Amino acid sequence: MSIAVNAKPDESPISIYRYPGFLPFIAARLMSVCALQIQAVVVAWQVYDMTRDPLSLAFVGLAQFIPMLLLLLPAGDLLDRYDRKLILALSWLVEGACSAALLILSLQSTPSIEVIYAVLAVFGCARAFTGPAQSSLLPQVVPRERLAAAIAANSMLVRGATITGPLLGGALYAWGGGVLTYGLCMLGFALGFVLLAWVPVRPAEAPAGPVSTSPWIRFTAGIEFIRSRPIVLGSISLDLFAVLLGGVVALLPIYAQEILNVGPTGLGALRSAMAIGEVGMGLYLSLYPFNKNVGRVLFASVAVFGVANLVFSLSTLFWVSWFALLVAGAADMVSMYIRSSLVQFSTPDDMRGRVNAVNMLFIGSSNELGEFRAGSSAALVGVVPAAVLGSLCTLGVVGVWMRHFVDLREVKRFEEATTVREEPIATQGKLA
Repeated sequence: MSIAVNAKPDESPISIYRYPGFLPFIAARLMSVCALQIQAVVVAWQVYDMTRDPLSLAFVGLAQFIPMLLLLLPAGDLLDRYDRKLILALSWLVEGACSAALLILSLQSTPSIEVIYAVLAVFGCARAFTGPAQSSLLPQVVPRERLAAAIAANSMLVRGATITGPLLGGALYAWGGGVLTYGLCMLGFALGFVLLAWVPVRPAEAPAGPVSTSPWIRFTAGIEFIRSRPIVLGSISLDLFAVLLGGVVALLPIYAQEILNVGPTGLGALRSAMAIGEVGMGLYLSLYPFNKNVGRVLFASVAVFGVANLVFSLSTLFWVSWFALLVAGAADMVSMYIRSSLVQFSTPDDMRGRVNAVNMLFIGSSNELGEFRAGSSAALVGVVPAAVLGSLCTLGVVGVWMRHFVDLREVKRFEEATTVREEPIATQGKLA
């Protein structure tokens, strides 16, 4: 099943705000994303401040990634069989409870680093449901003909929360410590839960194929679906390896404290630089969306991401580092816009949970496991050599993928993601 692109030139993506439920859905996401970003800054700074060990930052990412890795595929199956809105609400409740637990730990004079990792593991379990639930629910909130506009507007507005989140996280932690910041995170997840009640959703479509009773076959249906579409597989895996090998986010606390000497407030500014680039580019895409030469633009954007990270890796000036991250964020938004559109336009509704779970698995791998890679590499060879080597690896991935995924390189329009074989997925299924 393919989703047609509405290419009428007189229709602007801003019209998406007229649809009932979209504004409260976006507001709920803004609250949760802002809370997530605040918590990411505070946990990283707090853990490094306690240990002064780069490897501890690696375990911050690993503690969240392993539960996500184990639960994403079952989560996708549940999202295709049960109420996606309810599952999203429950996942935000669990994430709020984790923020409350971190708040309690901050009240202790010497909080246990092991307990912090345990709380982050539970937080990772909840995120296994949150990510694919949000992506799968969006097509039930807006009509299909406005889905492309919703993707652009959603990406831009949610990235806006990643600007205020890190800035608030760094500044408030410097002012009020973990109690204040974790309390704000708890409030953000609670507000997201409440706002979700005002989001009407259309029922998901009935499955197009027979129901499978084998859990393993149902769980892996999303993998089989993506594997049968080289354009989608190439775009997702390109992002995975580029960010996994070249991401520098996990190293920002070290750069802020030991190389740039800007403290927790500067750390928040560095975290926000990428978000500002993403929002700026998202605003441009919402006003001037494109659907031409998307494959070549995708590769170019990932290459720019790698070059920008390389500049950041070598910089010792705060403004140069900040601007490099800004450019990296803008390039990453272009990559995310293309990748998300390719996935959404090629996925049937009754498969969205499982396909988005696999997509989230790739994203989680690139972000969380990338943090472990960056932290462990910094511990082994040093911070700057690890960042430089990772950036060069990103550029290498671009070259290899351009050679191997020819269909992705030559794809012109998003609709071409559905031109590969459309075999029925026998694992499709949904409980009444």
